[in-house]
Amino acid sequence: MSAVKGRGNLSTELRMVALLRAAGITGWRRGVSLPGKPDFVFRAQKVAVFVDGCFWHGCPRHGRIPKTRVAFWSTKLTLNSARDSKVSRELRATGWTVLRVWECALARRRVAGTAARIARALVQKSAR
Repeated sequence: MSAVKGRGNLSTELRMVALLRAAGITGWRRGVSLPGKPDFVFRAQKVAVFVDGCFWHGCPRHGRIPKTRVAFWSTKLTLNSARDSKVSRELRATGWTVLRVWECALARRRVAGTAARIARALVQKSAR
């Protein structure tokens, strides 16, 4: 478990950068100071994108609780999920659209759908 990074998973974020560039989606920034520290922010449209790791955020499809220290990991992952929900609520309350993208949604067979979902959110916010 020590090999699993707790934050700043560079390879996942770089896959998202590649997805955005390949889809021609522009206008995003990283490192913007907002609650929860979104991975990608589209300020003009007020869209915040979080790329959530399947392990750390409890992906319903791929998230697994380790077989050792089950109580610790169950609590940890439940608290992570609760924090994610709280951050999303805070941002939505201030007019932001929040997109949470699972790490597994960056797999080759799913990138087109993920890019379309982000583009759709940006178009909807631009139309308002």
